[in-house]
Amino acid sequence: MIISLRGKTPKIAESAYISQAASVIGDVEIGENSSVWPGAVVRADFGKITIGKNVVVEDNCVIHSGTPATIYDDVFIGDNVHVGHGAVLNCKKVGDNVLIGMNSTLLHEAEVGNFCIIGANCLVSEGMKVPDKSFVVGIPGKIKGEITEKQAFWFKEAADVYIKLAREYKESGL
Repeated sequence: MIISLRGKTPKIAESAYISQAASVIGDVEIGENSSVWPGAVVRADFGKITIGKNVVVEDNCVIHSGTPATIYDDVFIGDNVHVGHGAVLNCKKVGDNVLIGMNSTLLHEAEVGNFCIIGANCLVSEGMKVPDKSFVVGIPGKIKGEITEKQAFWFKEAADVYIKLAREYKESGL
């Protein structure tokens, strides 16, 4: 469902795929070749949510704007980001070429740099600043070093796989 709220209608690139079983609400902008899969909720009622190009928001993810400090705050997600199943993003920023692992949580005002991996089930604490090329795991999340070339697969190959899959779903009317 694509839902207008408070006079704001989501702006979605023509090439993007939004599942009929997902909800995109309010002041949202979604870039070229991005996809939002079944059960995902992108809810921009306490600030704008900007999602770049080639971004995958997998099944049952939640992306929500806002912060306890001021209530209203924006969320920015860069290009070539893969958000794994069940992740919750209530953060300020995710840079380019990032993998957010399944069931991870990014709390208010957290910022993730470019070329990062946030491991599955990781909790990125409120206000944490993750530098570029970081590999973060645990509860709470801790930087365990830089990403490896093997891990960079998620930025280089997975986007193409999901762009093709999203086209197939879109052409099928799903």
